Amino acid sequence: MGWRGNVTATAVTAVVLLGGYLVADAYDVVPGMLTTSPAPAAPAPFPSAPGATTGPDVERSLPGLPEDAPVPAAGQVGNLVGDLAKDDRLGKRVGVVVADARSGDLLGTAAPDRLMTPASVQKLLTATAALAGPGGDRTLPTTVVLSGDSDLVLVGGGDMMLAAGDGDEEAVNGHAGLGGLADQVAAKLLLSGRDSVTLAVDDTLFTGPAVAPSVPANDVRDGYVAPVASVGVDVARLTDAEYGPRAKDPALAAARQLADELTDRGFTVRGRVTHQTAASSAREVARVESAPLRDVVTYLLHHSDNTITEVVGRIVALDAGRPGSGQAARQAVRAQVERLGVDLERAELTDLSGLGRGSRMTPRQVADVLALTVDPDHPELRDVARGLPVGGLSGTLADRYPQGSPGRGYVTGKTGSLPRTTALAGTVVTADDRLLVYTLMADAVPKDQTYGARIIFDRFTGSLAACGCTP
Repeated sequence: MGWRGNVTATAVTAVVLLGGYLVADAYDVVPGMLTTSPAPAAPAPFPSAPGATTGPDVERSLPGLPEDAPVPAAGQVGNLVGDLAKDDRLGKRVGVVVADARSGDLLGTAAPDRLMTPASVQKLLTATAALAGPGGDRTLPTTVVLSGDSDLVLVGGGDMMLAAGDGDEEAVNGHAGLGGLADQVAAKLLLSGRDSVTLAVDDTLFTGPAVAPSVPANDVRDGYVAPVASVGVDVARLTDAEYGPRAKDPALAAARQLADELTDRGFTVRGRVTHQTAASSAREVARVESAPLRDVVTYLLHHSDNTITEVVGRIVALDAGRPGSGQAARQAVRAQVERLGVDLERAELTDLSGLGRGSRMTPRQVADVLALTVDPDHPELRDVARGLPVGGLSGTLADRYPQGSPGRGYVTGKTGSLPRTTALAGTVVTADDRLLVYTLMADAVPKDQTYGARIIFDRFTGSLAACGCTP
C-alpha cells in the first residue's frame, strides 16, 4: 500500500529525493507552511521567501523513499504516454520522457530526441549549473567604497533583489537592503563630521548586452525580463505587479535610492548620481550580502524569474573564470551541465531563461538534468529538486492541481510557456511510493490552446501519481 493508504505513518518516509519536506509538510505530518487544506486568503504580492525553503535540514532529518518500492510497469506507463502523444489538442509535436529516478530506466517515451522549444523548463540548466559551480552557500555582496574624504561608489556584486530600505534576513527578494548600507556609511562618516558626499555606481561586474538579443522587444517592454545589472532593487520592478514596468537602468535606479537613504540619515549628496568604476585604492565602508545561492535558485524556480535566471548564469560564468556576459553565461552553464554528464549535443541556448526565441533541447536532455538533481551521488544538486514548485501548493503550480487531483502535493515541476508552447518537467511519486522523473513538451499547440495543454499535462502527471501500474 502506498502513501494514500496511510499518510500519517508513511509520509515522513517518502520524499527526500524530490524535497521530502515539501510533501510531508503539505500533508501536515511535519510543521511547515504548506497544506492540502483549502487555501487561505491570497498573500500579499511578492512574498519575501518561498515557504518551502524553510524548516530543518530535511536531507539529514528525514529518511528517503523505500528502496524496494515497486517500479511501474513500462507497458502501462507507455500506454499513458502513447495516449498523451496522440492527443490532437496538443498539436503534432509532442515529446515525452518518463523514467525511474533510482535506476534511470525509461518507462515511457515519445519523440525523446526531437529538438523542441523548452520555454522556461530551460531554467533547470542554470539552476543546476549554479549549485554545481559557485555552490549553494555562495552569497552576492553589495558594497559601498570611499575615495578621498567624501566620494562614495555603490559597487554591484550581482544582487538585483535588494530592498529599497532595510533588508529582511528571512527573505530572498529583499534579503539585503540599501538601508543597511546607508546605516553603515552613516556610522563610518557622520561621527567624523563628514556629512556631504558624492555618489556613483559601479556596474562593471557584468558586460555585454543587458538583455539577450533573442528576447522580443515587447517582452522587455511588458516587464517579463529586466535589463541585467550587477545591482538592483526588487529585480528592477517599478510597481508591485509581478510583470510590469522595469527600470531601464537598474543599477542607476538603485544608486539613486541609496542617495535617498543617505539623505534620510543626514547626508547631503552633491551633484548627480552617475556611473563610475570604483578606484582600486578605494576603501570599503559598507557591505551587505544576498541570500545564499541555493535560496536564489529556489526563488527563480518558484517564480520562473527570467531576470534572476540570467543574473545567476552570469555568476556561473564569473565563477568559471569567464566574463560576466550573457554569451559567456550560456557557454558556462552549458559546460557545467555537460561536465556533470549530460549530453547537450545539438541543443541550442539563445538565452538562459527560455524567454528568448530559438532555444532548442530534447525531452531526454531535460530529463537527464532532472535525474542529476535526485541522484544520491550529487547531493549538492538536491536543492534544485527541492526547489521545484509543488502541484497545487507552491510557486507556478500553486493554482494548478486543484483539490481532488491525484497530483496535488505529489507532483513537482518546472513550468514553461510561450506562444503555442507548453512544457512541464519535474518529479512525481507514484501510489506505490516510487519516484519518477518526467519531461513533457509540446511546441506546436494549436493557437489559443496553451491553457488547455497545461490541463492535459496536469492530468497526465496526476495519472502517474495515482498509478500503481505494477505488472
